[in-house]
Amino acid sequence: MIKLIKNIYIYAPENIGIKDILIVGDKISKISDFIKPFDQAEIIDGSQLILTPGFIDQHVHITGGGGEGGFTTRVPEVQLSELTSCGITTVVGLLGTDVYTRNIENLLAKTKALNEEGITAFCLTGGYRYPSITLTGSVEKDIVFVNEILGLKLAISDHRASYISYEEFKRAATQVRLASMISNKQGYIHLHMGQDEQSLNHVYKLLEETSLPIGLFKPTHVQKIYDDALKFAQMGGMIDFTASLNKEPLLKLSHALQSLPAGHITLSSDANGSSPKWNEQKEVVGMGVSSPKTLYETIKALLEMDRTLEEVLPICTSNVAKSIGQYPNKGVIAENSDADMIFFNQSLDIVHVMAKGQFLIENNIIKKTGTFERSSS
Repeated sequence: MIKLIKNIYIYAPENIGIKDILIVGDKISKISDFIKPFDQAEIIDGSQLILTPGFIDQHVHITGGGGEGGFTTRVPEVQLSELTSCGITTVVGLLGTDVYTRNIENLLAKTKALNEEGITAFCLTGGYRYPSITLTGSVEKDIVFVNEILGLKLAISDHRASYISYEEFKRAATQVRLASMISNKQGYIHLHMGQDEQSLNHVYKLLEETSLPIGLFKPTHVQKIYDDALKFAQMGGMIDFTASLNKEPLLKLSHALQSLPAGHITLSSDANGSSPKWNEQKEVVGMGVSSPKTLYETIKALLEMDRTLEEVLPICTSNVAKSIGQYPNKGVIAENSDADMIFFNQSLDIVHVMAKGQFLIENNIIKKTGTFERSSS
């Protein structure tokens, strides 16, 4: 199917102004000031609309997270339209605290299902626990032989983690590094960060004592270790904030955008993970669930704080694509890139969402739902 979008204002994510875009199949074929309409093309009027790359959410519990409050607190699987309705066209799934009632087989199956349903999905092996749970029996083989598996999820500096030793951490890092080289993947360790005093000490020591690259380590939930996160980014690392509308994390994210060199910040939702509330004894006293909507809502909140669209878009588009090794196929509006895009009105409300060249949301109406997705009505 050929689509020709006329006269649309593009943030690619940089501002490139009003252009025409030709989409052939699932790829952007041409971007120009003017492309002459022709019979085979479906013409889409883009005037009064703003076009951006589709959002990439690299931290979603696609099979459901939770479980810290007992079996009734296991969060259900994410559904396709929960992602697409807030502009997410690429997702990286992972496990959380519960690696006992959830496993990599379930995670990979859900990843494949989301790909079949119309978006792009990847996943990570491992979880909070070390030794890491895997599909094949080893972290290396999971990364080498399973296309969808991009790297390893691991938790550190958290009372729910395994308190991995420095030598174990070094061994895991070298395994991921070698496996990524053999499979020609970016390869990385997605580090869930808790608030323990140890923070990123293992990472700093490893970078000092070995030749492992800093890009191998991707700490997330970094608002919890804000000063250390800034230090890590200033060393050349990539830091991942968790989307939130609360004042303190928003101010930290806004400050980081101002104070750090461009390209070192990403944003993810932690969607479908539980949000346990703890007392001073580390006991669960309440439970919430995070939503994929917080990604889009956080972007809008940053704009209301006088950050610019050019400034904030990369943290959930091009920066993420580069961080997970999917750039320039993902995260950018460019010729030969994937036709994953969001159409906004002038108020930056989502109007259409396209993934792989197909409209999944059109005129704010869900056109494609998951195979067994139930209506919310």
